[in-house]
Amino acid sequence: MIRMTLDKTLKERGMSRYRLSQLTGVQFQVIDKYYKNKVVRYDSYVLNKFCEALNCQIGDIIEYIAE
Repeated sequence: MIRMTLDKTLKERGMSRYRLSQLTGVQFQVIDKYYKNKVVRYDSYVLNKFCEALNCQIGDIIEYIAE
């Protein structure tokens, strides 16, 4: 199973979803879906924007959990 860890990464960096929206240009509602793990299809453009704004690797915001 794929799970977003955007909530943990934002908390570690002391950043809000609103601030991430400002930095990336991605709508707050879209960020909120990623934050709450309600995304079915992951958009590489959005993930790239997150990594750029947070100065992190994709593994810092997504994790794979073996079932």
